[in-house]
Amino acid sequence: MEELKANQRRPRNRKVGVVVSNAMEKSVMVAVSRQKPHSLYKKFVRRTHKFMAHDEDNKCNVGDKVEIEETKPLSKRKRWVVRVVLSRASE
Repeated sequence: MEELKANQRRPRNRKVGVVVSNAMEKSVMVAVSRQKPHSLYKKFVRRTHKFMAHDEDNKCNVGDKVEIEETKPLSKRKRWVVRVVLSRASE
């Protein structure tokens, strides 16, 4: 792996997911799905992981597709921040 200089840091991890809860103030739960092959049967299995993300302006609603980015710990469970709302939920 490349050596990082003293004033550089690695790029922050980003994920795309769907907002499943916005019941909190300035926080949302984002479900990120991925598909991986089963280790024995090789059939693709969908795995979902939920991340709590910081939403400063409370602009996200349930069903919105968002991009979240890794950040410093903001609370006990919050280590992600909403960067972009990619698409709004259709109502």
